Amino acid sequence: MARIVMKFGGTSMAGSERIRRVAGIVKRQQEAGHEVAVVVSAMAGETDRLVNFCREANALYDPAEYDVVVASGEQVTSGLLALTLQAMGCKARSWLGWQMPIKTDDAHAKARIEDIDSGALLASMAAGEIAVIPGFQGLSPQGRVTTLGRGGSDTSAVAVAAAVKADRCDIYTDVDGVYTTDPRIVAKARKLPLVTYEEMLELASVGSKVLQTRSVSLAMKEGVRVQVLSSFIDETAPAADTLPGTMIVSDEELEGSDMERQLITGIAADKNEAKVTLTRVPDRPGAVASIFAPLAEANINVDMIIQNVAKDKGETDVTFTVPQSDLARALAMLEERKEAIGFYRLISNDNVAKISVVGVGMRSHAGVASTMFKTLADRAINIQAISTSEIKVSVLIDADETELAVRVLHTAYGLDAAA
Repeated sequence: MARIVMKFGGTSMAGSERIRRVAGIVKRQQEAGHEVAVVVSAMAGETDRLVNFCREANALYDPAEYDVVVASGEQVTSGLLALTLQAMGCKARSWLGWQMPIKTDDAHAKARIEDIDSGALLASMAAGEIAVIPGFQGLSPQGRVTTLGRGGSDTSAVAVAAAVKADRCDIYTDVDGVYTTDPRIVAKARKLPLVTYEEMLELASVGSKVLQTRSVSLAMKEGVRVQVLSSFIDETAPAADTLPGTMIVSDEELEGSDMERQLITGIAADKNEAKVTLTRVPDRPGAVASIFAPLAEANINVDMIIQNVAKDKGETDVTFTVPQSDLARALAMLEERKEAIGFYRLISNDNVAKISVVGVGMRSHAGVASTMFKTLADRAINIQAISTSEIKVSVLIDADETELAVRVLHTAYGLDAAA
């Protein structure tokens, strides 16, 4: 008997028929003798609908009230799945974030999980009850509902798996594993049987939609065994741990496999970026800190940063990227501090995309960045910004050239599947 946490994404929960299919998958795991907890996302498109309501009500919305609105999507699907399981003869109940509770900090809309009180949940699972948990939500120290950021249900699932010491955490999505790139862009993309925590962390952080960045980081920290699977499988499909999905593993486990290690594991694209440029910033100590300190205090993540060489006038331009969802707040905050920072103009562009190549093979091979730059140059794709890590190279380009860039890079690095 195993203890399993299963997580189902929005497309898996989109409507009564799909919820019944999910319930059937969950029921089969319990009938196999396993203790089961299920974490669910809101129905596909529901969170976007709720976010739009918030923006229509107030473009500079209060994040605490935003959380009250958007957390409701997962509450609906958790209740519906519990009801469906009950109709199938299973013992099941929903556990909302505040009922367990899932304790978080007070960074509304981007809260981080601090602790999960798993005692009552473990007792319920041991008694044969299926626990259905809404992902994405928790409880702040002030007793208010919080949400974990987009894709936060993945983090909820891994956190629950760590709290109950689950044997594995199965993440069911609308894809059957992790691919070398988005198969909708590149038809020859290949499914990867194994990906390291570190590679998955980089892929998630640069635009891969399979898993949320924080969920991978948490899995790596807690040693949670994570498997990516498709929920769109036949009723007679075998048990989850025998399905050909993608396992997220440690470097040691990958080295112990007989799989050939490729230089580049995957290519990701992210169109949810916005570029901000401050012109004629005074070139003096503390000037850059005056830009980024208030953004950090507001929990606005900054990615690529470029500071031009100072001109004779003692001025410089500073360019950086933020998530598109944070652009309005970032611009408003910087405008409020224009006099203190001392910049001349504030320029923004949300028609950009970040393209990244990722692979642990970069550690021991030179020329990865050179191949990327030459391949893009050959197609006249201009690079607006560059950032690197030990196993990643990212560039910022015009959003209209995203698909072309992904295709030519996928071929350039030899990732295309054989015909």
